[in-house]
Amino acid sequence: MASSEQKPDVASTPKQIRASVLHGVKDLRIESRSLFPPSPTELQVAVRTTGLCGSDLHYYNHYRNGDICCKEPMSLGHESAGVVVAVGSDVKNFAVGDKVALEVGLPCEQCERCKEGRYNICKGMNFRSSAKAFPHAQGTLQDRINHPASWCHKLPQDVSLDLGAILEPLGVAIHASRRANLNTGSSVLVFGAGAVGLLVAAMAKISGASNVVIADIDQGRVDFAVENKFAHQGFTVPLKRGSSIEENLEIAKETAAAVGKVKKESGEEVGELDAVFECTGVPSCVQAAIYATRPGGKVLLIGMGTPIQTLPISAAALKEVDIIGVFRYANTYPTGVEVVSKKGPDYPDFSKMITHRFKGLESAEKAFGMAGKTKDADGKLVIKVLLETGDEEDKANL
Repeated sequence: MASSEQKPDVASTPKQIRASVLHGVKDLRIESRSLFPPSPTELQVAVRTTGLCGSDLHYYNHYRNGDICCKEPMSLGHESAGVVVAVGSDVKNFAVGDKVALEVGLPCEQCERCKEGRYNICKGMNFRSSAKAFPHAQGTLQDRINHPASWCHKLPQDVSLDLGAILEPLGVAIHASRRANLNTGSSVLVFGAGAVGLLVAAMAKISGASNVVIADIDQGRVDFAVENKFAHQGFTVPLKRGSSIEENLEIAKETAAAVGKVKKESGEEVGELDAVFECTGVPSCVQAAIYATRPGGKVLLIGMGTPIQTLPISAAALKEVDIIGVFRYANTYPTGVEVVSKKGPDYPDFSKMITHRFKGLESAEKAFGMAGKTKDADGKLVIKVLLETGDEEDKANL
């Protein structure tokens, strides 16, 4: 690459790029946007891989995510990795051709939460593909983006761009594991065997839990988790619903008791758990999580599901169960790179989470359609859908 591309002139003519833009419910359009060279502190990145997240799916299907409504057209996508195509004049540690994972949440970096390292709960957070801030921070389903170099993470040569995209949801699991502060040898339960649940279970194992049980209503997902070393044991949650609060709480107690009877490799029953990671947001699972936890244990709330729930709070109080919130992540990418770089006979193969991939921004609609399913037309599990992008010029130059 020429030196002018290494230290671009910000007054240069902008490049025309393509972006997938959501204009309404399931209304995706390919549009042209002007992208100037990066500022002195930015990188310009050709986005190559983007994993589709549950929040993206909510925006696609409803043009909102819970109480957060879109106020203008917005590009989706935030689980992304790509290749550096231009470097700002003040950036020293990156070069054209570097593979990078993008940390897309940009905090204010000035408030007390940011100063104490908890920038994930910064009130001034501007997060790509979230409509919370206005104007919205546009997501990564674009050919290229300019992004602050301080929030780009260089990938080793032996770490694929696919795994670079997984670092974003893996960050949630790493953050949850840190919040749990598990002791070596802990017994853990994870509710939900989707992408986040798999990663949370894997991080519990990696963090030293001796027994990790993963639970889901889908037997196929449970089997996938155990067969691919994300968890030690699995439990299929029965589809059962009561007609009153009292009945639902009894069902939650039954579920917790049934999980406790799952056998460890030693043949002993799991019993009450040291920590339960709740990744579904479903009321019945949150209730069962409290009942399944031992006295003095912890329940980690990760799933963003039903916003207002009925919980057996007295059961939590009487057992001194700590209920801990988990929101996104902070300072997790370096650890994530180490985690996905390792291999071993009892180590999860994170690449197997990517079950479906689509090529090009034109395939975004099909990709979102697949991401909303649990199985494809052939009966194959849908865990993580990846959209591969990048224009022909990028591929020719790199």
